Amino acid sequence: MIRKQRWLARAVMLCLMPLGLLWAQQPATKSMPAASKPAAAAPAASKTTAPQADAPAGDFKSLDQDVQSLKKEVLDLNRELFTLEEELLFPANTQVAVFVSMDVGVFFGLDTLTLKIDDKEVANYLYTEREAQALLKGGVQRVYLGNLKVGSHELVAFFTGRGPNQRDYKRGATLNFEKGVGAKYMELKITDKQIREQPEFAIKEWE
Repeated sequence: MIRKQRWLARAVMLCLMPLGLLWAQQPATKSMPAASKPAAAAPAASKTTAPQADAPAGDFKSLDQDVQSLKKEVLDLNRELFTLEEELLFPANTQVAVFVSMDVGVFFGLDTLTLKIDDKEVANYLYTEREAQALLKGGVQRVYLGNLKVGSHELVAFFTGRGPNQRDYKRGATLNFEKGVGAKYMELKITDKQIREQPEFAIKEWE
């Protein structure tokens, strides 16, 4: 009987041993959250990465510089293409260009300009206030560019605008010219005739 009781006691102890082991392990499992404390080091990590916040600003600045550089290249390319197009459409041996300029402009305010070459209308321009003021400040406008064959030609220009005392004013100017080999340039010049207090319109050839 005593032997049987001892065997029973050993069996109970063997059965309770796993429970004791589990109990011994419980404090370790409860302390596991403490092991997760290294996550608190995340702010410290963010401090080291904080200087990188300036990187996007630098990238934007570099991108803006690239865009500005690209714009300049496009403008230069457009200018070269425009020059090449003019050379192809208006070869130097047949090219004719007409420019407009104003000197003082006290007695005349330009509104419209009509050009005819050999009785054919080649340009009709309506000026804004800003464009007229630009001419008064010394600007020169190319109002016509075309082709003409070698020989005799006639250029007629009609000017309309506001004359003395703000009255409607219309005048014309005519030039007979010879087109030779090479480009031909002419200027429509509006000046003030102080003695007569009237505007004067003239066409002159550039040498």
